[in-house]
Amino acid sequence: MSQGRVLGELAVLDDVGPPRRGRAYPAAGATSALLLPAAVLLGGLVLWPVLRTVHASVTTDGRWVGVAHFRTALAAPDTGAVVGRTVLWALLVPAVVTALGYLLAAASRRSQEGGLVRLILLVPVALPLVVTGVIFRLMYDPDPSRGLATVVAARLTGRVADDAPQLLGPGLVTVALMSAFVWAWVGLAVLVFRSALDAVPSSLADAVRAYGGKRRHVLWDAQWRPLLLRTTAVVFALVAVGTSRTFDLILVMTPGSVRDEASVLALRIWQTSGGTTTGEGAALGVVWLVAVVGGILVAALFVRQAWPPPPVETLPEPGPVAPPRRVFRLLAAGAAVAWLVPLVVLVGTSAHGRVDAAARGWWSTPPDAESYRDVVAGTELWRTLGFTLLLATAVTTTVLVVALLAAYPLAWLTGPAAQATGLLLLAASVVPVQVIAGPVNEVLGLVLSSGTAQGLALVHTALGVPFAVLVLRNAFADLPVEQVRDARLGGRRWWHTLRRLARHNLSAVVAVSVLEFVQVWNDLVVGRLFSGPGASPLGPFLAEQTRSFVSNSGALAASSVLASVLPVVLVVLSRRHLVAGLVSGGVR
Repeated sequence: MSQGRVLGELAVLDDVGPPRRGRAYPAAGATSALLLPAAVLLGGLVLWPVLRTVHASVTTDGRWVGVAHFRTALAAPDTGAVVGRTVLWALLVPAVVTALGYLLAAASRRSQEGGLVRLILLVPVALPLVVTGVIFRLMYDPDPSRGLATVVAARLTGRVADDAPQLLGPGLVTVALMSAFVWAWVGLAVLVFRSALDAVPSSLADAVRAYGGKRRHVLWDAQWRPLLLRTTAVVFALVAVGTSRTFDLILVMTPGSVRDEASVLALRIWQTSGGTTTGEGAALGVVWLVAVVGGILVAALFVRQAWPPPPVETLPEPGPVAPPRRVFRLLAAGAAVAWLVPLVVLVGTSAHGRVDAAARGWWSTPPDAESYRDVVAGTELWRTLGFTLLLATAVTTTVLVVALLAAYPLAWLTGPAAQATGLLLLAASVVPVQVIAGPVNEVLGLVLSSGTAQGLALVHTALGVPFAVLVLRNAFADLPVEQVRDARLGGRRWWHTLRRLARHNLSAVVAVSVLEFVQVWNDLVVGRLFSGPGASPLGPFLAEQTRSFVSNSGALAASSVLASVLPVVLVVLSRRHLVAGLVSGGVR
């Protein structure tokens, strides 16, 4: 390759085959070294555990038993109901979140207060699901003297408070759990849809209107077909995968007497096998794994939809169209109020002492700071927060370094190799940790002591690498040719090129870093399965406090508020980078 100047501009003359985006990819020898850390992590803590789980599902003590474990597991009492609820979660909840996300994105886009509305909707995204479970258990408390929703339900149905519908009772507990999950995830859907709506050229809608198109034609031809179909698939798939984390909500939000009525596969597998590998638990895990991976791969077909450019240069100039601002303002304002109520419940409960919070509703007595004084004066929460901060920082740094090294050579793959790599990374990023907990513990037993901070960090790193590599690989491959060539010409070695590429992809790097940090900070299930007495992170600590929920509600609410400050601040401050890094792939 040689360099020359054409009319004063630096030109790259590549005399070996096609330009390949400025030949920024590393040499063959360096590629193997760059991919090695990710390959070792994914092979040892994701791929082998998956294969080990599949093997355990069809064998007993090394002896082949075929589908016997599957028949036994699926024939167990209530298993059909558990599978049915899991399917309902995976279909109904993503549909509701996707529909609400689009409506609220459109409403906040047309409303003058749209920025504030989106900010309010975004806060629940950053909260740990443990905290979300605490909030809605407080709000849905069946005791009318404490539960705000119980009081409201009684008034709406015209019943006395003691006869009001019990949202945490056997008949409505799944509905209550779903409402909490929707509240937590709608904000992310709104941001993604808002980004997609902003990316659609206004000339598309103008063109449809110029030729007599009605509102439905604008929606179909100027929004849905160009970009919203793809965005809907992304949001639906993301939320469907997220429903595998209902384990956190069910464990924290449901009273023990109704937990079986709310059980899904995430909880049943944990109850069946815990942190070990058993035949029936492995069989249920394989069923769940096939469903999750199959669903996400089908959704990937829609994500690959092309964006056809419209021939707008020959279209006449349309007249102005006045949007129905009043409807949008009412919808946006109603959503903001509805999303603020649970936050008010949490903060209001935290502002009362142990006796007041346990005996009566937060609205019935003046607030005080007793619960905060008790929590701040103790050492246990601060020790847990300190450990979680160190854990999340170490895991995030390691994931980012490993993912950058792997994404750099993978970004220049083309054709079937690139598609296969993307599908493998996508599949690895959605493997439920409950499915592979037993084999992962076996691997950790070979290299580390069980329940150590190092083992916990290693598991988090292995689970975070696939998604991080996928995002960064797509971001690198999506860079304009000029920026790629600038990085290649400005770096004498591959690490110089990688540093310049990462600088051009600041949004993707920030998105990966913030999401990984928040994921580790907010985690419950990984800490529950792999932590030990000296390495207990925040999620298990808060979940343990829910054992005496009513008597401990004031201190639990105060701890939840303090535990939520850091992830909320990070997500709110980086929200533009999050959407740009996940949706557009890089800074243009």
